[in-house]
Amino acid sequence: MADKILFIDDDIDTLKLVGLMLERQGYEIAVASDGVSGLAKAASEQPDLILLDVMMPDLDGFEVTRRLRADPSLAHIPIIMFTAKTMVDDKVAGFEAGVDDYLTKPTHPAELTAHVKAVLTRSAQARAAGAEKATIVAMLGARGGIGTTTIALNVGLILQRDGHDVIIAEFNPGRGTLALELNIPNPAGLSNLLRRSLKDIHLRSVESEILSHNVGIRLLPASPHPREVELEQAIPQMEAVLNNLASMCTTLILDLGSGIRSYVKPILKLCDRLVMVVEPVFPTNILALNLLEEVETDGISRHKISLALINRVRTSLQIPWRQVETDLGIELAGIVSPAPEQAHQASQGSMPLVLSQPDSLISDQMRKLAQGVAVHLRPEEG
Repeated sequence: MADKILFIDDDIDTLKLVGLMLERQGYEIAVASDGVSGLAKAASEQPDLILLDVMMPDLDGFEVTRRLRADPSLAHIPIIMFTAKTMVDDKVAGFEAGVDDYLTKPTHPAELTAHVKAVLTRSAQARAAGAEKATIVAMLGARGGIGTTTIALNVGLILQRDGHDVIIAEFNPGRGTLALELNIPNPAGLSNLLRRSLKDIHLRSVESEILSHNVGIRLLPASPHPREVELEQAIPQMEAVLNNLASMCTTLILDLGSGIRSYVKPILKLCDRLVMVVEPVFPTNILALNLLEEVETDGISRHKISLALINRVRTSLQIPWRQVETDLGIELAGIVSPAPEQAHQASQGSMPLVLSQPDSLISDQMRKLAQGVAVHLRPEEG
């Protein structure tokens, strides 16, 4: 079936000329000569692409774009702004309103066709990615300060290197440490998204806040500034961000911090797997049991939960791992031993442990932990 393009322009001659050219390229064409009728036709026709002029008598192209993006039934349609307005400020205004591409008149037919094909291809790829959501693995600490973020980072990096398409997102506003570990200044991505209205959280806005770090992985870190803690109440926004992230990768690693905060249980309902990070000593074992019972009250079954043990004290003070596994009634995914000097060196070098100390015992343990997580993931392609 041919892709349908809706062309909205108040210049009748342009409508006829461009419409005919695109029809000859095999596209199905619908037209509208003003913004109001263009919005109505977009709703009735559900086109695959909208080609949109800026200067129109009733609603200009910027306002038409904003209204399209505000309508959940139309927000997914890609838009190419096709206009005689050539100033940089006009282009910026178009992209801020939500267009996918900006093309100035006059243009060669081959250039227009190339832009149309490119935007339709990207749109088809986004739909295909969204059709199969990522496996979402949440990391949750029984208490703070035991290394939940370090585990999320290193496990995510190992999975990425093993062929999984990974994003690590730190859903812990105001308490973020991921950026600190990697020397990322002023991490504002999550905060920027949580301050948006729901209609403004979509693939483009979420993608714009993702960092592609030089260690070889994509990240959405949380701010470490205490004033951002208030954003943990933005639960609908968190859910919207999560759903968009899940369409951008095959494996989404979430660092939820520690304990039960307002957003933890709603987010856990959207996750496929929970890895509980526990230190096998008193009273952390009791905190872990209470935490486990609390998430179970919201229907999160123990068969979806794995255990990551962090050994930070000498053996004589530890509760045997088999006892912890039995007491909690969840499977052990891996054990990580203390390595304070190596961890300090990794932090000072802004480098994950598995990269800064690849042949160390702790890196080997991180790899085994990642293997314990990977058994619950979809097999990587190839």
